Amino acid sequence: MKRPDARLERVLATLAILIIGLISLANVVVRYVTDASFAFTEEFSVFLLVLMTFAGASVALRRHRHIRIAVLERALPPGPRRVLIVFQGLCGGIVLGLVTWFGAQAAWQEYRWETLSPGLGLPQWWYLVWLPLLAGLMLWRQCQQTLDRLRGGLDDES
Repeated sequence: MKRPDARLERVLATLAILIIGLISLANVVVRYVTDASFAFTEEFSVFLLVLMTFAGASVALRRHRHIRIAVLERALPPGPRRVLIVFQGLCGGIVLGLVTWFGAQAAWQEYRWETLSPGLGLPQWWYLVWLPLLAGLMLWRQCQQTLDRLRGGLDDES
């Protein structure tokens, strides 16, 4: 069976780690040469780390690589196992749905209030808008994974 993929999230995570590495390297070189550092590196690095975390979690979700305890699932006969898989999918879906909903509300409020970031004075919503987008993508991956598991495509791969 072909491995499930999450190409968009892999590209986002790769770009995030690449940019973090480049701005960190540039900051070290500039600090070594001039005894000063770039002001933007910390704010951007924190944002990119969060973006990379959500993108990586989405990849892990799609590839069925999140940590879970499967002893009960493996011990159950097929009927109750399917019920448990649906329950697990619903629980994950509810959490990710709430993160998406409240993240979107927070991003909208920051946009409406025109809040600026404390470090660079950039619009705060530029950072926050990624939360509901990536949580929504994770929700989609959760649905895909649950369907794959119900079809038996990912059994005993934990």
